Amino acid sequence: MSKDPVIEAKSLSVNYPLGKGLFGPRAYLSAVDNISLNIEKGSFFGLVGESGSGKTTLGRALLKAAPISEGEVFYRDEDVSHDLRTIKGLELKDYRKRAQLIFQDPYAALSPRMTVRDIIAEPLEVMGLTKTRAETDARVREIAAKCRLNLEHLRRFPHAFSGGQRQRISIARALVSGPKFIVADESVAALDVSIQADVLNLLKTIQRDMGISFLFISHDLSVVAHTCDHVAVMYLGNLVETAPTRSLFTRPRHPYTSALLSAIPSLDPDDTREAEKLTGEIPSPANPPKGCKFHTRCRFARDACKAERPQLREMAPGHMVACHFAEEFDFSENGALQSA
Repeated sequence: MSKDPVIEAKSLSVNYPLGKGLFGPRAYLSAVDNISLNIEKGSFFGLVGESGSGKTTLGRALLKAAPISEGEVFYRDEDVSHDLRTIKGLELKDYRKRAQLIFQDPYAALSPRMTVRDIIAEPLEVMGLTKTRAETDARVREIAAKCRLNLEHLRRFPHAFSGGQRQRISIARALVSGPKFIVADESVAALDVSIQADVLNLLKTIQRDMGISFLFISHDLSVVAHTCDHVAVMYLGNLVETAPTRSLFTRPRHPYTSALLSAIPSLDPDDTREAEKLTGEIPSPANPPKGCKFHTRCRFARDACKAERPQLREMAPGHMVACHFAEEFDFSENGALQSA
């Protein structure tokens, strides 16, 4: 895995207007708020957090599928570099070949009126990547084989397939243009556990064989732990912690990360640990709390947390935490975050 980033985001924000008040300024919903991160070439980068934390919006912004309100996002691959804030025209068309999305729902993502062959071939035809039908068919068969789809599958319609098979069709469609960066948005969430393992193994094989960088968005921490090289934790539009996977799961430094990890079910029948309970609901991104956005649910919150927003800072090599008092916390043996 290269240390050079294929995606580099600096102070990225995505804001949506909510309408103008009668006597006040226009209000905005901040879905992604001042996020900086690097996704290294050839990596499997995990993004986790509660529903509504902004994970999908961040993934779409990195694909230039959501508006970038502030900050910068750069895509770099070999001698190609794109500034996603200003990209348009032929440069945007080129980026569409290099960056693709795997959707969450394999049942809704495929047109019921198209055969599998036509579904996989559509990006080639729309982007003009092949000149003849024979060339298109050859590329479709090549990618279908990588996704364990045979010639008979290519003649059928999506309704004839199971969820796992449909997701492999979606993966093949994403791969056919030869991308270097793929956002997998909850791509195994709708599948049975046994099928999840099959699809995850397929994605890892593709990553290794084709050198593709993945942003893997998920709410299943056990899947992330066994799949990703690096993990970022998102809360209410902000990154609260980012670290190599082993470092994050063995020694989290943020109270929110600890609470998420404590909710992972244990296979040990003698394990009596209880999940940490976060009181209250996640605040509205249209009206976030001042200071640290997590302070309204954090049992360690102090006056400084309510007044000043913490910035990501390095606590260990590659381990960044946004908490004023991260030095005072340690991950105890019983799985609860306690004062050191």
